[in-house]
Amino acid sequence: MANIRSTSNAQNLRRTPQGAAPVDRATVAAKACARIAEAWQLRNEEAAGLLDVSARTWARVKTGSWTGRLSRDQLLRASGLVGLYKGLHLYFSDPLADEWVRLANSGPSFGGRRPVDVMIAGGLPAILQARDHVDALRGGV
Repeated sequence: MANIRSTSNAQNLRRTPQGAAPVDRATVAAKACARIAEAWQLRNEEAAGLLDVSARTWARVKTGSWTGRLSRDQLLRASGLVGLYKGLHLYFSDPLADEWVRLANSGPSFGGRRPVDVMIAGGLPAILQARDHVDALRGGV
């Protein structure tokens, strides 16, 4: 029985393009990003830019009809956004937590710009830096 499982897993891994997350993980991550984008009231272009997908792909993600794969970078972006969302809701009241990404921020990571714009321009490193910024506000490392 163990041999059948390991063979099955090996075959599934071979079918997954290198650097892409399996479909089930990608689907969950995409749904989470769609919900976050809705809570943050992001424009479609902003949401697509955060996840680094085309506008057409984002439209399918948003409607729940997308069944594709995410690259490692895209999956890490989704993870960073989920962590940022959670950190914001732990630190701020719900309305401010959801507005925070769209408000100009004078923090050193943002230089007066909106965090969403900084994260889109800077990609994964900027998303993780925004998450670290919020974690530091909450008293984390």
